[in-house]
Amino acid sequence: MKKVLLLTGIIAGALSFTGCGGAHGNDPGEAYMPDMYYSRAYEAYGYNNQPEDHNLKARGAQYNGMPVPGSIARGDAFPFALPAGDSGYATAASYKAPGQPASITPEQSKEAQRLYQINCAICHGTALDGNGPLWKGGDGPFPAAPRNLMDDYTKKLSDAQIYHVITYGKGQMGSYASQVHPAERWWIISYIRSKQGPAAAATDTAAKATAPAAGTGPVAPVVTNATK
Repeated sequence: MKKVLLLTGIIAGALSFTGCGGAHGNDPGEAYMPDMYYSRAYEAYGYNNQPEDHNLKARGAQYNGMPVPGSIARGDAFPFALPAGDSGYATAASYKAPGQPASITPEQSKEAQRLYQINCAICHGTALDGNGPLWKGGDGPFPAAPRNLMDDYTKKLSDAQIYHVITYGKGQMGSYASQVHPAERWWIISYIRSKQGPAAAATDTAAKATAPAAGTGPVAPVVTNATK
């Protein structure tokens, strides 16, 4: 009986040793589907370190793994094509930005109000009258009143001009590009328009009607699967 148990133990040990690859360490032994177990890994944005028939660089392809110029991540907002400064601001008066939504949802409108209160109300006031805590009727730390967003001047600005100011800043107002996502800037503008009334919306509609014809303005970027 002891001999049988000893023989069984020897056989089991040999089988386990063989199944684990023995002296080869990482060798798992027999693979059920070797073409899948030993599959080649490809780096999407790097050279493929494979034999010459799979190596793009070795085959003469000038590939650096980067998205083509003008690409944006799928699902991300279109970039604002106009430059900073007075020239970009002037062009924005008749510019139809490709990233501007035709309308926003009630949820986005509610979020726009929250974003305005966080980022804008401290200067422009909760009533959009320019009397925020930093001005406070002249008693605040600001030496000059911020822009009254309810005045005729602001109502006549195009949406793209307001977007330009949020993105790049103007006068004493700095850029809010790092604080407010590009898509959310349009939501805030929609919120401002809703408070200004229908006259402001009609003004912006007229501005869009005079926008440059297709092919004469900045080229919209290509949407790809590039990462953000």
